[in-house]
Amino acid sequence: MFDFCINGAGMVGAATALGLARAGYSVALIEQRPPQTFSAEQPPDLRMSAISTASVNLLSELGAWQYIQAMRVRPYHGLSVWEHPDCRTDFLAQEVGHDLLGYFAENRIIQLGCHAALRAYDNVSWFSPARIEKIERDEEQVVHVTLDNNSTLSCQWLIGADGAESQVRQAAGIGISGWQYKQQAMGIIVAFAQPVDGVTWQQFTPHGPRALLPMHDNFASLIWYDSPEVLNDLKKQSKAQIKDRIKQYFPPLPGDFDVLNCAAFTLVRRHASKYVLPGIILVGDAAHTINPLAGQGVNLGFKDIKSLLAVLSDKPDLASTTCMQMLQEDYEQPRQRDNALMMGAMDGFYSTFSNDIGPLKLLRNGLLKLAHHSGPVKQQVLKYAMGLSQ
Repeated sequence: MFDFCINGAGMVGAATALGLARAGYSVALIEQRPPQTFSAEQPPDLRMSAISTASVNLLSELGAWQYIQAMRVRPYHGLSVWEHPDCRTDFLAQEVGHDLLGYFAENRIIQLGCHAALRAYDNVSWFSPARIEKIERDEEQVVHVTLDNNSTLSCQWLIGADGAESQVRQAAGIGISGWQYKQQAMGIIVAFAQPVDGVTWQQFTPHGPRALLPMHDNFASLIWYDSPEVLNDLKKQSKAQIKDRIKQYFPPLPGDFDVLNCAAFTLVRRHASKYVLPGIILVGDAAHTINPLAGQGVNLGFKDIKSLLAVLSDKPDLASTTCMQMLQEDYEQPRQRDNALMMGAMDGFYSTFSNDIGPLKLLRNGLLKLAHHSGPVKQQVLKYAMGLSQ
């Protein structure tokens, strides 16, 4: 019997497996679709994340960051936000004594880095490709997982790290609250003639933000928030037409560029009513999904991992009621609270900026201007975004 079975070997699932393996637990890792292996010649993936300083520290501690960095990442040292150019707020890492705010990295690269680090552990068993067909708990709360090849795994705890449509969460009957936002987001990979500066920026418009995320070499990701109708129409355009629309609706970009790829994503807010049940633990998107405005999605998942590993670091009896109580009090409750606060903040931000109401425009531009000149406020915002402050 395994100590833990983890359903999902993505960024959060693989990092969770790493932490548990390092702590000496026996781990079964269930992966539906192995990621494509890395080659430096591959064009950038559409799915990427802003990785905070705190998340980099965790991945370094777990032994994964060295593999991630050896592939490709893009450090960034600045963040600019504005609606009107006269009310621009610039956040720089040096304002809090750091060289960097974090890194932009493709999700697959982070996943592959964690997988590379996992190869050093003989207490991790991989089941890949594999899919869970049935989840059962017996009278002793041991979890039995039947895979699609009819093999059965038994474990003390089943961890759902299987994304927003979590199979584990649904099988456990854990409810969620949330909604789908009116806007969608389109990611557009572009190639410039020269590398862009290590500053990410976001301009707010009544229809949604426009953003630039620098990537490795001369690549960047443009993020276009808008109504589903606008983005559906955009998807039908040729790359040349999309380029023309970008020039029309985005702030001036740093030189000429080519459009390489694009895809639109729905924006959904979800929060699980429970993170822990007997034999069941949820982490990452299985427990919470958030508006990606501030790039905090996967960083919240890494915070889940850090909190969970802290609870399990003293090797409690996994079958005991004491362990269950510790997971509820020291993992579930603080993480639910922290994630709910971040969700609320992002919803407030979304509501404040996604409209064309005159008084609100004056207020939000005034706040951005004030933030630019308020050292303590900027420093606290920066530290929180970097994961260095709660």
